[in-house]
Amino acid sequence: MSGNKSLDYPAKIISEVIANIDQYWFVSAMTIGTLLVIAAYCLQAATVTYQDVLNDRPIIGVLSQETSLHLHSKFPEENYTSYIASSYVKDVEKSGARVVPILIGKPRSYYRDIMGNINGVLFPGGATHFNQSNGYADAAQHIFEMAQKLNDAGDYFPIFGVCLGFELLVILASGRGLNENRIPCRSYENLPLHFTQDFRKSKMFHDAPRDIIDILKNKNVTVNVHRYCIVDENLSSHNLTKAWRNLQTSYSNDENGVRFVASIENKRYPFYGVQFHPEKSSFEWKSSKTYTHSFDAVRANRYFMDFFVNECRKSQRAFANTAEENAKLIYNYEPRFTGALGSSYHQCYMFEPRGNV
Repeated sequence: MSGNKSLDYPAKIISEVIANIDQYWFVSAMTIGTLLVIAAYCLQAATVTYQDVLNDRPIIGVLSQETSLHLHSKFPEENYTSYIASSYVKDVEKSGARVVPILIGKPRSYYRDIMGNINGVLFPGGATHFNQSNGYADAAQHIFEMAQKLNDAGDYFPIFGVCLGFELLVILASGRGLNENRIPCRSYENLPLHFTQDFRKSKMFHDAPRDIIDILKNKNVTVNVHRYCIVDENLSSHNLTKAWRNLQTSYSNDENGVRFVASIENKRYPFYGVQFHPEKSSFEWKSSKTYTHSFDAVRANRYFMDFFVNECRKSQRAFANTAEENAKLIYNYEPRFTGALGSSYHQCYMFEPRGNV
């Protein structure tokens, strides 16, 4: 659904009255003023756009990524080459949306077609590299560029990046090159968020309940598992500070004292990212990890996917029919219990060869 054709008629009324006002000499100034007020009211009433009519059946695409050598070795016959951790799927589902898997290694037309039927895309976290041809980063770049064009055309299309996906958002906005616009760091802790004074001006936190903010601010509830991060210099060095609202919600230090950005959002497009993992508190149970599973952690981390799904509700895109929709949904795949095989993910959806790479 692109643009708002309902704006055309009232807009023409206003422009015609103004452009031809000398032809209305027989009408009093008060009457002309009344006409303008009425036309303006019609224009305001007509601004009920796709963002105001919410979609109660949102479908979100989750991007797959390259399978690790360890996990690939556990399925030698199947030759799985990409996967999606089921924690991301469950996180989307618990907030009231369904999932379509987006495979890597496909032509640009594949991503264009699938984006025509869904309401947003999640770039998940993981451990893949961005320099693998026809892989996670290339697929994300197709999606990122096309989502910009859709939004420019008035078609609301959100993107949300988690950890690796958050870093990739910044790198894509920077312009991909040999030198990736992120820095090495090490953070494997549960941390609080340190909010700036104007954090309520952001879309992500504008309507966040006070009790959720209090938990995020005062308790170690955000799960950090990353060896790269984004700092102020990554934004300023590539002139991103004007385009992106750098919330700096977590000026937390990593194990070596590096202060990193915890969340970010674009000022023009509905693109958002968090460096931490909101999905892990509810759905990842590796006993060797220190993920927080407290009631407060689960409540606070749920907020982020609730926010993103509500953003996706502003999109009215849909599949042509139920049969086409059913054929694309994640329900066609069965998650594997990969945690028992040594994976850091409790369950994964595994996908077969992704084409010529």
